[in-house]
Amino acid sequence: MAFDEGLAHRIREIMQDRQDVSERRMFGGLAFLVNGNMAVGVVKDELMVRVGPDDYESALGQPHAREMDFTGRALRGFVYVDEAGISEDEDLSTWVDRAISFAESLPRK
Repeated sequence: MAFDEGLAHRIREIMQDRQDVSERRMFGGLAFLVNGNMAVGVVKDELMVRVGPDDYESALGQPHAREMDFTGRALRGFVYVDEAGISEDEDLSTWVDRAISFAESLPRK
């Protein structure tokens, strides 16, 4: 499955100074891992953000965010953000920072 290479490039630019980031194809797209933990990714033309269970409801309340329903069932702790919600670099950075914060709270893999 194809994913938005332009969006992946924008994420790489945000994370370029970090030494703890790796990339892996997953969920039919591209995921960015921090310390081995999935943080954020690109699925088709949407941003996939791992916010964790405690921040899940708050994230869903943000404009252009919706449940991640990759398997047909909502995956609690993950949200999709559509193109309109990440068209500005500042908005994308906010979501990426949110995902990094959660990934950093997890044990290193």
